[in-house]
Amino acid sequence: MDLNIAEPRIRPALAFAFTSAFCLLPSALLFPMLSLITLAAVFALIATRRIGSLHLPIWVIMTGGALVVLLGGSIGPNEAWKAIDWRVILFLACMFVIGRALEESGYLEHLAYLLFRHAASTDALVLLVLFTMGLLSALLMNDTLAIVGVPVVLLLAGRHRMSPKLLLLALAFSITIGSVMSPIGNPQNLLIAFHLENPFVTFLQHLFLPSMLCLLLAYGMLRLFYWSEFHRVRILHLPAEIRDRRLAILARLSLFLLAGLIGLKVVLAFEGTDFNIVYIAVVAVVPVLFGKRGIITEIDWRTLVFFVAMFVLMESVWLEAGESLIPYVTTDTGAILLLSTAASQLVSNVPFVALGIPPLLAAGGGARELVALAAGSTVAGLLFILGAASNVIIIQQAEARGETLTFAEFARVGIPLTAACLVVFWIFLR
Repeated sequence: MDLNIAEPRIRPALAFAFTSAFCLLPSALLFPMLSLITLAAVFALIATRRIGSLHLPIWVIMTGGALVVLLGGSIGPNEAWKAIDWRVILFLACMFVIGRALEESGYLEHLAYLLFRHAASTDALVLLVLFTMGLLSALLMNDTLAIVGVPVVLLLAGRHRMSPKLLLLALAFSITIGSVMSPIGNPQNLLIAFHLENPFVTFLQHLFLPSMLCLLLAYGMLRLFYWSEFHRVRILHLPAEIRDRRLAILARLSLFLLAGLIGLKVVLAFEGTDFNIVYIAVVAVVPVLFGKRGIITEIDWRTLVFFVAMFVLMESVWLEAGESLIPYVTTDTGAILLLSTAASQLVSNVPFVALGIPPLLAAGGGARELVALAAGSTVAGLLFILGAASNVIIIQQAEARGETLTFAEFARVGIPLTAACLVVFWIFLR
């Protein structure tokens, strides 16, 4: 998840974060609920992402919040260290390396050509974009596809005289919906996966069919709102160039390992044996990691810093007020879907899920309730642009290439699509 979602002024932003931490330190004496106050401030800043003319990247905001609770004494250094789930950090780092190799080598664009070349009409191409990017996001994480998918769909739009907005929306909706069905489809699902015995089996069992239906609903909504863009003129595809053949071979090998190990994990789960989900990423990244020196320095370390800080802040909140939240937590899947979708519009879905898991488990929530939390917090990305970081990534990437999506353009399709998808997931999860 690329959390640098505004053009950052890193030094002023970091100065603000550190200054805020020291300025708020005395408030621990005045406000016994420092963690909750800090969490509210962090959420407000995440929603606005600026103070005056100063743009604040999300990772800086979350780091500032973690510093406040650490320096304010709401959580000790040892507790903070134990709160960090290093399995998530390691998994994300490995996936970022693989995603970087796919992007840098040009192999993903080549793969897109192989997948889309048989689409002879606008209808077929939009359907292929939706289902191909959706299924890929279940394997590679939606934020990875958000980064590398924009040049692919804009290339398709330019070559075939199609609306860039149509394909950008298809990309945004597909990687959001497709990531729902997989424990490694997005970061919030990964957080939930560590609390499930057989995460791949559980996610597929509960979320695969409704996700497929929602991809079809996305096609229907795009057909309805962009009906004039769908035509029967035959379209032709040109092959994409691989920029680094050696790295492309290594990236393809990593993809094969990733897919193979996921398949093995699913099979073993049915036979009563299993292995840690992190091993999948660690083994899959080996070809790229040892085949291209220095690639690890090119990944988005700011996102990893965000997660470390988030674990610290959320643990502080849980230690301070976790038990008092339990009576207000519901295990009704419909309520979970609605609450997580709405709350993720104001906050990032990842910290919301991190905060929601402990009280949900304490209230007796099981696998069905956890996957409802995953579905609702992810479907939130269909509603408005700020519902998911992947949406903002897509828009930033598009604007760098002369295209964009406005808030209204996204919402006019996203609002009815979200409502329809929530009904679908509720039917399957009730």
